[in-house]
Amino acid sequence: MIASSSPPPAAASAAPTPADPHRPAYPLTRAVPVKDAVQGVEITDPYRWLEDGGAPDVKEWMQAQDAFTRAELARLPERDAIASRLKQLFYIDAVSAPRHRKGRYFLSRRHATKEKSIVYWKEGKGGEERPLLDPNSWSDDGSVSLGGWEVSWDGKNVAYKIQKNNSDEATLHVMDVASGKRSEVDVIEGGKYAYASWTPSGDGFYYVWLPTDPSIPVADRPGYAEVRFHRLGQDPKQDRVVRGRTGDPKTFLGALLSKDGRFLVLTVAHGWTSTDVYFRDLRRPGGQAVDKPLAVGRDAHYSVEVYKDRLYVHTDEGAPHYRLFEVDPDRPERAAWKEIVPERPDAILDSVSILGGHLALSYLKDASSRVEVRTLDGKLVREVPLPGIGTVGGPSGLPDEDEAYFSFESFTSPQAIHATSIKTGRTELYTRIEVPVDPSPFTVEQTFFPSKDGTKISMFIVRRKDMKKDGSSRALLYGYGGFQMSQTPAFTASIYPWLERGGVYALANLRGGGEYGEAWHRDGMLLKKQNVFDDFIAAAEHLVREGYTRPERLAIQGGSNGGLLVGAALTQRPELFGAVLCGVPLLDMVRYHLFGSGKTWISEYGSADDPAQFKALYAYSPYHHVKPGTRYPAVLLLSADSDDRVDPMHARKFAAALQAASAGGPVLLRIERNAGHGGADLIKAAVAKGADQLSFALWATNGQAPTNR
Repeated sequence: MIASSSPPPAAASAAPTPADPHRPAYPLTRAVPVKDAVQGVEITDPYRWLEDGGAPDVKEWMQAQDAFTRAELARLPERDAIASRLKQLFYIDAVSAPRHRKGRYFLSRRHATKEKSIVYWKEGKGGEERPLLDPNSWSDDGSVSLGGWEVSWDGKNVAYKIQKNNSDEATLHVMDVASGKRSEVDVIEGGKYAYASWTPSGDGFYYVWLPTDPSIPVADRPGYAEVRFHRLGQDPKQDRVVRGRTGDPKTFLGALLSKDGRFLVLTVAHGWTSTDVYFRDLRRPGGQAVDKPLAVGRDAHYSVEVYKDRLYVHTDEGAPHYRLFEVDPDRPERAAWKEIVPERPDAILDSVSILGGHLALSYLKDASSRVEVRTLDGKLVREVPLPGIGTVGGPSGLPDEDEAYFSFESFTSPQAIHATSIKTGRTELYTRIEVPVDPSPFTVEQTFFPSKDGTKISMFIVRRKDMKKDGSSRALLYGYGGFQMSQTPAFTASIYPWLERGGVYALANLRGGGEYGEAWHRDGMLLKKQNVFDDFIAAAEHLVREGYTRPERLAIQGGSNGGLLVGAALTQRPELFGAVLCGVPLLDMVRYHLFGSGKTWISEYGSADDPAQFKALYAYSPYHHVKPGTRYPAVLLLSADSDDRVDPMHARKFAAALQAASAGGPVLLRIERNAGHGGADLIKAAVAKGADQLSFALWATNGQAPTNR
């Protein structure tokens, strides 16, 4: 339990620090010490007052910090040149793979002249494209965004989410495709986790509803989620509850109706550690209300694909690299499952789809994609040839249609989408993104090195072919390390201004991710989270040891869980880095679970309410390890005013603590306007943020002392 005490307001303000001629003239931040007794440990929190983002004094402080930061960033030497280059790289034409729905095709198209992508539809493959969802026209300032969208199987209606400021909170709407008319009845509030799973006839869909009642604390709301069924034209308040709330804010509900409408698969995910799966046979008498357990109470992940009269279960149960089972729904007991694709020791079975009556399997081998097509009983038909080391998106398509699509990209190859025949294997290029980049001067290598405990870690390095390994180059090291998220080779246009200036870009595959299976994930979570930071520090040391860079020339970057990563790295090894780009981070790990979506991550991080987990959290919590007088590297914290996933209080409190403590610096807090956890979905916003980050990293890694400005 946590008990708090604080001094009266009259004693709140700290005395001003003596003027330092080398110290940036930060906006004044007062310290208001609050003392907590947590698991018998007394903790002083001087910036607790910055947790309330709605308080007038906090808003004033945020405005002052952001104005100061933007003024500092605006005068960085190469900012304008980088912004100009990013405009060339970001304002481009691109198109997604099409989705086929009963003679109609739907696709998303990005235009070089538009800020946001537009969803189009057409009758038949050769039909004329007509705009369906154009978020560019939804608001004058671009603050209204398009979330996920799902078209009914008959192609007549589309359910889609509208989000304010690109935040997670959303309202679900329905539009008639042919007329483009938005329904005034089918408007569902509480669509944060909603995904429309349509009936075959298109008369309605299943979805996850989340209450919007302000009396329910935000952190507790996931426990109130329900699976509901919405019938078109019906008042959403009358929607039938299919599966009730769990009462546990650490869980996520899910619902998927098979394409033929027979089986409804219901899931309860316990954070990122295990999944319970139930199903209903809706064609059986009473099947509408009977949940049959498929996998319940087991410490493993399960995902289910349905095709005709069989369930295909992709799981890490007893197989950290994953395997695939076929299940007869009339005999769902575990002993009757039939393994059709066993676990491989050398690769991770990353995803499974049923396309054209076959299994399409996507593997990861040393964090690079492999794709296979197999028969429904698991026999290999072919391995899909790929251009090299890279990342595949998909394959995607329909279970009963031969044509499918997959994308391929790498660090030096922009995304290309290919159309393929599942039956024959014939593959042809569908579209390729044209980006004004010459990749020929650059090379990509994958290296392996030991972490602190001897575990072998992999890392991709992108650099100029003629780079000398004498430590003179700047390097930008990116990491994430959590939630099973795999970091794989992808074309990232924003790194090219860095590469074109002679910089090195490195992507580390840290424990906590999914690159090497579930054991790899679990070795980087809960009481083992420090392994992730050790892996990242070892990656930095490897870059220095092998002559790619030296500490004052090394920048590190991460966002969200990756923001926690770089926050921990800079507080544990400040002398190892010259610059830190820390985006939408978690940094106060003692109190994170009390804000935003924090309780949904307890299975990953743990909670201060548990004695052992508190000990681990407090041992690395970046906010609690800021030490006065330390020469910290230059730090740019990136926050968003409408982030409803990771509360911006983390960035505010950490910025205040670092500004007060650092003998290095500077420490800047940039607050993006009209933006959620993923930023604003405007290209001009991406250009501005990218230019600020890269110019800051270039300036801070120029080899001079951080205070020489």
